Amino acid sequence: MQTLQIGTSTLTASRLAYGCWRIAGWNPAELTPEVETAGRRAVIAAFEAGYTFFDNADIYGRNAAERVFGQALKEVPAMRDQIVVLTKCGIHPRGTPTPDQPGRWDFSAAHIIAACEGSLRRMGLETVDVLMLHRPDYLADPQEVAEAFAQLQAAGKVRHFGVSNFRPSLIAAIQAACPMPLIAHQVEISLARLAAFTDGTLDQCLQNRLTPMAWSPLAAGLLGDGAKRLLPAQQAYRTDPILPVLDKIATARGVCRTVVALAWLMKHPSKIVPIVGSTNPERIRAAVKATELELTRDEWYRLLDAALGEPLP
Repeated sequence: MQTLQIGTSTLTASRLAYGCWRIAGWNPAELTPEVETAGRRAVIAAFEAGYTFFDNADIYGRNAAERVFGQALKEVPAMRDQIVVLTKCGIHPRGTPTPDQPGRWDFSAAHIIAACEGSLRRMGLETVDVLMLHRPDYLADPQEVAEAFAQLQAAGKVRHFGVSNFRPSLIAAIQAACPMPLIAHQVEISLARLAAFTDGTLDQCLQNRLTPMAWSPLAAGLLGDGAKRLLPAQQAYRTDPILPVLDKIATARGVCRTVVALAWLMKHPSKIVPIVGSTNPERIRAAVKATELELTRDEWYRLLDAALGEPLP
């Protein structure tokens, strides 16, 4: 698989990332021995297919996804030295640590440090390559964030840092306080979710050499060939006008629609890294073909027209 440099760092990783959101099921009640086994197999299948960029978060499966990922690393010990491990922190689910607690974000230094240490324990690691703040905390203090990052980096627990789902202005504020560069920004981007193209997100990535990572690049499966499981905010997505255009290009190019939808993202000059989240080894392998497909400018804009629902200009 093709590789790229992540942001301004010395890290090099695969052009597609593998997302661990689903490897422990969608919620703790779904975590059975069979699900754990399938999750480990999915991680290993991704590695064997050439994925060297693995995305995780403490919130996935309420910590369980990190544990399953750690089990896969133990099963294939040689994997660790060949991959980039990313995890995210900053979300307190509703009802934690006591039943009356609201869902909330937490970028306090104490929480960032404790969350990172918990992630390292669950994955069986001494260092994580990239730690991201998961969703913007309304009470975020950039200086406090910078202090937490500096402590974690000095202790050898984190190599690099990034953010996820941030508005450009908050990224700028945190970067101004941090002595180290942020290297990646993870955000929802797909043909069904175009905001990053117009709200300054991708412009900032180009300007600051932040690697954009696209979560849900297939709009929770609506643009792909596999199963669909939508988040509440994705229920309103309308992909019917897009699918015929995807299929026409896919047929002409001899690939499936999933490959075209991923290749559409990778065409952007900011070098978007789509995060593949399937736990089906066959689909994980099939997605790699997207790294070999270079869409023409005309194909790219035909798909954009379909996504917008009207022609340009």
